[in-house]
Amino acid sequence: MTDKTILVTGTYDTKSVELGFLTSCIQQQGGHVLTMDVSVLGDPPEPVDISKHDVAAAGSSSIQQAIDSGDENHAIQIMGRGAAAMVAKLYAQGRIDAAIVLGGSMGTDLALDMLAAMPLGVPKYIVSTIAFSPLLPPERLPADIQMILWAGGLYGLNAVCRASLAQAAGAVLGAARAARPPQKGTPLIGMTSLGKSVLRYMVTLKPELERRGYEVAVFHATGMGGRAFENLAQEGAFACVFDFCTQELGNHVFGSMVSAGGTRLTGAGKARVPQIVAPGCYDLVDVIGWQETDPRFDGLESHAHNRLITSFVLDADGRRKVARAHCEQLAKAQGPTAFLLPKGGCGAWDRPGEPLHDTAGLKAFCDEMAATCPDNADLHQLDCHINDEAFCDKALEIFDSWRAQGHIRG
Repeated sequence: MTDKTILVTGTYDTKSVELGFLTSCIQQQGGHVLTMDVSVLGDPPEPVDISKHDVAAAGSSSIQQAIDSGDENHAIQIMGRGAAAMVAKLYAQGRIDAAIVLGGSMGTDLALDMLAAMPLGVPKYIVSTIAFSPLLPPERLPADIQMILWAGGLYGLNAVCRASLAQAAGAVLGAARAARPPQKGTPLIGMTSLGKSVLRYMVTLKPELERRGYEVAVFHATGMGGRAFENLAQEGAFACVFDFCTQELGNHVFGSMVSAGGTRLTGAGKARVPQIVAPGCYDLVDVIGWQETDPRFDGLESHAHNRLITSFVLDADGRRKVARAHCEQLAKAQGPTAFLLPKGGCGAWDRPGEPLHDTAGLKAFCDEMAATCPDNADLHQLDCHINDEAFCDKALEIFDSWRAQGHIRG
């Protein structure tokens, strides 16, 4: 309980008092601290364990180059690259168990680069004045990042600031003590879905894949879930992916903030990870329910899922656009790729008799997929619904075939 070491990072030239308080809180709870300075112009009033010069050098640059650039954006990217290289090295050497970064927009920009270099399951925290802000692009957020709002902390210590920093100290040290980073062993399958009320294939597929010796992680495809899925797929964390809810791609195409970013449906293909893909809930675009509705959705049927999410039902033209977006992303894949197209529908609410049943809209999507599916993807047109057993049977048939051919490890 007393041997965990936390890397505390920030601009020690301007935030040494706040960083010092954070360090003292960790140490008072029995933790150890390694300090790293990522400032550029000034020098810390007290020595640190890893200097800004060490950080810049780790990024194949120097503090002088950062200064000479005359561009604060360029300078922070130099330090971000160096901090990322440094934290990866420190963790590989077994010198740290977790990391926490303190900053405003500049420090947070750097922190996103730095913490993305740490493996999944290693605690990574940002105490930021812009925590949870829409300024943060989903594609830059590590899958297991934790954020704490640095309330009242823009300049100097005060009661509000101390409360935030003390909680952050307890959070990162507690996480380091409790952490169980994934161990290499049982191969992992990545799957995307929404809740069982709309998509049910995971109920059948999860135990079947487990019987085959695989562990299954199901990601909630509501923006950040898809981002985490893509992040891990690109890192090669999965033996295979069952990417059966690609709705986030449509969200991105239509400009929704409920997005996993423009790289959705590319991570597995880029890493040559075998992928079986299906367009679960492709016909819906989710938007932030408490914001003013974009005029582009005028005239479309809508449903308030809750106070956070409102869904718009795409017309035939919108569905064709989403189909083309699928094909554009799949064309980039460098590994085995299969696309399952359930011609009976892709969500519980589009079955005959259900409120979103739209024969013409479904046909428009299916026809566009068939016409534009890239040559590197095997298209399987299925006479069933995505929630039917026949859909799961086909997915497992492809999976078993790829295993027999040696495409899937494990």
